[in-house]
Amino acid sequence: PPAVPPPPGPPARGSLSLHRAFLRSPLGLLRLGQLALGAAFWVTVAAHKYEGAAHFALFAAVLVWLLTLALFGLSLLGRWALVPWLGSRWLLTNLVHDLALGVGLYAAATGIMGYKAGRKSYCNLPGYSQHCLYGAYLSASVCGGIAACLYLFSGLYCLSRRCRDERDII
Repeated sequence: PPAVPPPPGPPARGSLSLHRAFLRSPLGLLRLGQLALGAAFWVTVAAHKYEGAAHFALFAAVLVWLLTLALFGLSLLGRWALVPWLGSRWLLTNLVHDLALGVGLYAAATGIMGYKAGRKSYCNLPGYSQHCLYGAYLSASVCGGIAACLYLFSGLYCLSRRCRDERDII
């Protein structure tokens, strides 16, 4: 009896390679800055004793940072089409992520850390002997504020591309 050939497998996907055009684009450079400042924010908060609303600030920063890392990785590899429903709307996905999540949550986290820094401003006086969190809270607030601005810039970049009826992120 003749041997039956095996059924065809799924279509082969191309090998993974870096989407260098994205890395050199304004959005790629902004994403690198967002990842660096976001990591600086949450590492600064997590490395020091924190309480109260700083828990929310840390949660917001880590959530946005992880989502940004996912968007950056998928964009860098050119694999956003693999994301169900969102892949076909990748520019809109980046726009909503940047303006709603990035700016909104980092602005809230920056406000929280700025408020906490203001509440601890007494401890930066010379001769104060207790452990002082003022520097950590102020550093986190500055990193969060700059990160929020970078998310605003990348959101406006995506919005301008969307208004020109472009469908791609670069």
